[in-house]
Amino acid sequence: MLTIILYFFIAIVVVQLSYYLGVFSKFSFAKTQNITPKRIPISVIVCAKNEAENVVKYIPLLVEQDYPDFEIVLIDDASSDETLDIFELFESQYPNLIRLVKVKNNEAFWGNKKYALTLGIKAAKKDYLLFTDADCFPTSKNWITAMSSQFTMNKTIVLGYGAYERIEKSFLNKIIRFETLLTAIQYFSWAKAGHPYMGVGRNLAYKKEEFFNVNGFIEHIQVRSGDDDLFINQAANSNNTTIAYSPESFTYSKPKEKYRDWFIQKRRHVATANYYKVFDKIQLGVFYSSQLLFFILAIILLSFQFQWIIVLSLVVARYIAIWLVIGFSAGKLKENDLKVWFPIVEIALIFTQINIFITNIFSKPVHWK
Repeated sequence: MLTIILYFFIAIVVVQLSYYLGVFSKFSFAKTQNITPKRIPISVIVCAKNEAENVVKYIPLLVEQDYPDFEIVLIDDASSDETLDIFELFESQYPNLIRLVKVKNNEAFWGNKKYALTLGIKAAKKDYLLFTDADCFPTSKNWITAMSSQFTMNKTIVLGYGAYERIEKSFLNKIIRFETLLTAIQYFSWAKAGHPYMGVGRNLAYKKEEFFNVNGFIEHIQVRSGDDDLFINQAANSNNTTIAYSPESFTYSKPKEKYRDWFIQKRRHVATANYYKVFDKIQLGVFYSSQLLFFILAIILLSFQFQWIIVLSLVVARYIAIWLVIGFSAGKLKENDLKVWFPIVEIALIFTQINIFITNIFSKPVHWK
């Protein structure tokens, strides 16, 4: 039995190395990305529901963007706080820059962010759309320039990096940021491999025609979440999708500070992945399953001291390979402190993912506010 487990363990290590060295290395070892400014007309779209505190702080950062041809489309999704009042104030201050879309509750699409975004996209006057969330802010005045620089005649979808702020002396913060880093490594790498499968609404851009080519969100309108990843899973392909990873293209947002809040957020994300294409669900399932099995099998084999030199050598080889991939990726995405914490936060993240998977089996996650 232990011999069979050993062979299975070797297979799992091979699977893990195939992901990290065969796929994820495509991003990790990619060259530094150059920014060639373009004059592509851009509509920056922000959808907000009860985000008064955030929009006061972050909309001015969008107004200050150094770009020759852009507008800001602010969508108030039937907020019950002062969000709409603040948006109207911004609109009056910048009438030539800001376009306001007021969404009222619709019985057929009650609380559906995709409905609100659809109205905003239709109201946008520019050919290219750049999305971020109401609680996000760009790293520089050149955010639009950096994201739009990756558009070409053929590349009409740009996947960006939406990071989370660092909170010192917070282990939860390290888990959250590591999960965000690992997710970015995955969708950036698969995009470079010619198989894009998701993006994040905190930092995402595409040509308006891509939205209408797939009839918008209609195929998954019944799914409350997924205005970003489900849309990309449907519309993106090897010919029309590229990535933006220069530091000036990043956005940041404030991470959850309580484990329960983050757990609820991740439950929504995991539930949405159930609607991905078959290949994408399989590759994600194999990856995360192989992570869990690696630890379980390694513990079993080492506890019995069965062929421990072989087992330990495989464990070390796996960690060295992954550390290289994670390390180079973290350097690109300015998450260098996570290199040191990687072995610990990886284990914490795996057990969180198991908990999420089990919880989602018995109850449905809560979606848009």
